[in-house]
Amino acid sequence: MTNVKTYQSYRGLPSLAGLASIEDAARPGLSVEACVARLKGYHYAFLRMHEIFTARITAEPIYELKTGFAHHAYLCAEHVAALRQRIGEMREPPLGLEEIPHEALQIFFDEIRAAPTTEALLLGIYEKALPALNAAIERHLRDTNPIADAPSVRVLRFAHLEIDDMLDFGRKGIECLVDDATYATYRAWLTGLDELLAMSGALAGAARALNGEPTRRFSASPHVYDRAPKRDERFQDVWNQGVNAEAFLYTPEMPAKAKTVMMLYKRLREIDVPEMMASIIVETKGKPWDYYRDMSRQLWDEARHAMMGEVGFVALGVDWTRACITVNWSHRLNTECTPIERHAVLYFIEQGLMTKTGKRYEWEVGVESGIPLMATIQDYDWADEVLHAQLGRLWYIPEMGDWKKALDYGDQCWSRILSNWQAVKDQGLTRHANWWPDIYRQACEAWGEPPDANALAFAETYEAARADLKGVGGSA
Repeated sequence: MTNVKTYQSYRGLPSLAGLASIEDAARPGLSVEACVARLKGYHYAFLRMHEIFTARITAEPIYELKTGFAHHAYLCAEHVAALRQRIGEMREPPLGLEEIPHEALQIFFDEIRAAPTTEALLLGIYEKALPALNAAIERHLRDTNPIADAPSVRVLRFAHLEIDDMLDFGRKGIECLVDDATYATYRAWLTGLDELLAMSGALAGAARALNGEPTRRFSASPHVYDRAPKRDERFQDVWNQGVNAEAFLYTPEMPAKAKTVMMLYKRLREIDVPEMMASIIVETKGKPWDYYRDMSRQLWDEARHAMMGEVGFVALGVDWTRACITVNWSHRLNTECTPIERHAVLYFIEQGLMTKTGKRYEWEVGVESGIPLMATIQDYDWADEVLHAQLGRLWYIPEMGDWKKALDYGDQCWSRILSNWQAVKDQGLTRHANWWPDIYRQACEAWGEPPDANALAFAETYEAARADLKGVGGSA
C-alpha cells in the first residue's frame, strides 16, 4: 500500500514538476480567502514603501542612498504590480486594493515616511518594515500549499529574494551611518513601531481588534514632501553652468576620447533626472498602477545612468568630484513647474534623443574612442532611452491629445525655464568656473597621452544656451 512517505515517481524522477515533495503538497495549506488576505497585506506594505522611497529620493543628499532608494522604489513597484495581478486571479474582482488592511499598519508606514532624519528612515525601513514583510512572506511560504498556491509561491519567492538584497544594502547603510548614540535617540520610536506592527497582526492578513490606541509620533503632523534637490558635500559648486557639455560633444573637431570624458560627466549629471521624476510620481495622483511602475522604472534607469558615469570615471582614474555636477535643472523644474510641465520637458528631451544627433551618436562616439567600457555604457544608455521615449508616448501624449501638441507643450515649458546663468552668479552661488581642463588632464594622464590642444582650451558656457536638444544636445 502506498502513501505520501512511500510513493515513488517514475524511475525516481522529480515529482510535481520539482516544486515540492508529495508529503509537503499533501498538506491542506491556506484557503483562498486566507491567502488573499495575506497577499493584500504584502501589497499594502510594498505600496507604502514605494511611496516612502520615492518621496525621499529628491531631498536625500547622500548620493549612494539617493540611487539606492531609486532602485528599491522600482523593486517595490514591480512587486506591487505582481501582487495586484495574482490577487486578481483569485476570485477577487473588485480587488479592494485601495482598502487599508489595518489602522495600526497605516500609522506604522506613516511614521516611517515622516522620519525626520536619514538615520531614522534607514532604521524604520531596514530594521522594521522590510524584516517584518520578509518574515510574513516566509510564514506564507511555510503555510500555503506549494502546488495549489504555486502562482503565489512564485511571486513571493521573487519578492523574498529581492527583499534580502534590499536588507543587505540597508544593514550596511545603518552600519555606516547610525552610531550607538543615534540609535539610542530613536529607540523609543522603534519600540513604538514594533507595537504598531503587533496591533496590526504583523502583516499576517488577519485584522485584529485594537488593543489600545495606536500612537503617532513623527506623523502627528502631516508629512510635507520636499521637492528641493539636495546633494552631499562631494558635489561642489552645484550651480555652476560654466561648461557646455553638449556644445563640446557636438563639435566635430573634438577627439572621440575627449568626448567620452564629457559623456561620463553627462551620465553622472543625470542624477538630476531621478530627483525631478520623483517629484512627478509623488505629486501625480489617481493614475493606474502601471503608470507608477513605468515611471519608477524610468527613474531607476536614470539613476543607473548616473552610476554608469560614476563607474566610468573611477575606472578611468578620474576624480569626478572635481567636476561640477549641477543641480540647476532638477531644482528649477521641481520648484518652478507643475508635475505635468516637468513631464512635458522630460518628454521633449527624450524625443530629441531619438534623432541622429542623439543616443546613437553618443554610442558611435563610444565605439570610435576605442574604450570598450564607453561602448557598453552608451549602448545600454541608448536602449534605455528608446524605452523611455515609448513610455512618454504611452503616458504623456494622452494628456495632451496628440504628438504635436505634446511636443510643442514640452518646448514651451522648457523655454520658460530660461538660463539663470547671470542670476546665480549675481547671488554669489557660483562664478561658473571652467572645471573641464582639470578633468580632461586627469583622463589624459590615465591614458598616458598629451591633451589635445582644442579640447583643453574649450570654454563655452551655458550663458546663452539651454541644455536640451534644440540645437546641440541634451542632458536627460
